[in-house]
Amino acid sequence: MARAMRWMAALALLGATSAALAQRGYVGFDKDGYPGDDLLPALHKTFAFTGYWLSDPPGMTSNPWAGKRAVVRAAGFGFLILFNGRLDAQLRGQNAAALGSSDGAEAAAAARREGFPAGAVIFLDQEEGGALLPEQLDYVRAWIDAVARAGFGPGVYGSGIPVAAGAVRISTAADVEKRFPGVALWVWDDRCPPAPGCVAPKSGLQPAMSGYRNAEVWQYAVTPRKPEDSAGCAATYAPDAKCYVPGSPHSEATYVDLDVSSSPDPSHGR
Repeated sequence: MARAMRWMAALALLGATSAALAQRGYVGFDKDGYPGDDLLPALHKTFAFTGYWLSDPPGMTSNPWAGKRAVVRAAGFGFLILFNGRLDAQLRGQNAAALGSSDGAEAAAAARREGFPAGAVIFLDQEEGGALLPEQLDYVRAWIDAVARAGFGPGVYGSGIPVAAGAVRISTAADVEKRFPGVALWVWDDRCPPAPGCVAPKSGLQPAMSGYRNAEVWQYAVTPRKPEDSAGCAATYAPDAKCYVPGSPHSEATYVDLDVSSSPDPSHGR
């Protein structure tokens, strides 16, 4: 009887330990501008992974991350690999599927140039919220197919905040999850709660807290913060509404968006 009790206790402990490991969250950051080689060691004290652009980030005419994979990897970071998708205004009246195919092939080619391994997950940055419009749907589907054919894992970054779509409300993340099951999902939702604001806790956060249990990544703080979403955690941001790396001087190099994943290398890019 005593031996049986000891086995039961051991199994319970093992189960609790396994559950704790399964629920562990790793905090990372992403930003459009490259923070600089010299800042990477200090950033790695707080963050397990970083966003990494394969294309020009939104609003930029060059890509400051290009050629930096080896330096970032040597600093100990995992990766969130990103490719900038097209806005709806760029798709209307065009062959959206053809653009999706060419952009997907370009994303895969850029990943190979940067030295990312086959199977690494590339996230398509969908900046506009709400349900996918018909041309957006054609574009995203073709992009996903092209990336998969090239031997990489397709993923989509999109808003998890529902907006009106006729008589219902739906988010980009929910629409993508429904239309493309199995595609990796990176959800942006900085509403407080459940988002904690501009903090990088060592434990307690998980992607599923975004409300999407299948999310690979949750972006829970963005710079600058949006007052309508983050009033409940405004005090965690700097007075200029930006989120800065904890303990670092405030500068263009140190403001960030914050993310949490169940993996220290969400794109499997190391």
